[in-house]
Amino acid sequence: QVQLVESGGGLVQAGGSLRLSCAASGRTFSSYHMGWFRQAPGKEREFVAAMSQRGVTTYYADSAKGRSTISRDNAKNMVYLQMRNVKPEDTAVYYCAASPATNAWRETGGASDGEYVYWGQGTQVTVSS
Repeated sequence: QVQLVESGGGLVQAGGSLRLSCAASGRTFSSYHMGWFRQAPGKEREFVAAMSQRGVTTYYADSAKGRSTISRDNAKNMVYLQMRNVKPEDTAVYYCAASPATNAWRETGGASDGEYVYWGQGTQVTVSS
């Protein structure tokens, strides 16, 4: 079992940067693909970025490409989401999630929340204009 705790959210001005962190418990962290999702008020949860077990493969939502970077440190059981040039529409609760190493994860480009079995509680990101 993996427990996930996000941090790093807060209030940031448009155009600024933010780095979200996700700390994972458990010895098997490196066996999971990791993803970041977000949910804005009144909207469905949406995919942001994902990274494979060893960090070789990454996927990004179109909204995140060029502005976000996902990374992980398996030695520290951490996954990160660096966000740059943030916009008011990035305002949301951000969640990290862990997915078993299945073919379905790759087939869906890491973007299907149904492929993730462990979720954190989320961290609020608010971007002011």
